[in-house]
Amino acid sequence: MPVPLDAIPLYNGDVDTDQLRPAGVVKLKQDVADADGVLIVSPEYNHSVPGVLQNTIDWISRPGTRSVLVGKPVAIIGASPGAIGTARAQQQLKLVMMSTLALVMAHTGVVVGQAGEKFDASGALMHEPTRLFLAKFLADFEQWIARLK
Repeated sequence: MPVPLDAIPLYNGDVDTDQLRPAGVVKLKQDVADADGVLIVSPEYNHSVPGVLQNTIDWISRPGTRSVLVGKPVAIIGASPGAIGTARAQQQLKLVMMSTLALVMAHTGVVVGQAGEKFDASGALMHEPTRLFLAKFLADFEQWIARLK
């Protein structure tokens, strides 16, 4: 299920305690803890990961000794209007996620380039080869999760 990030404030280590942690962060951490796996879907901004995503990872990965990401199966995909999709952001994101001790699925990735030509105005994916590739990727992720349980 998609998790909205609008209730997540900028990371502040001074309030990242069990007594002071913001309610939106507490809920997000519980949602991640309860999930069998985490699928990160991201655009690419300035050849990198969007700040709101990095901020969210900072919240849910701390404290490191009790991170809900430790041992959690993770897969990464993204779409962008550029020709190479989100390849650079995904490379950076893989490194970040590995540092959280999440179990990032080894895969060439889903980097949907020229997204404006593949999605309709309502956001539905219309490009059949991409739909088939994405379906296979999601089936692989499901198998990855099952293997790690």
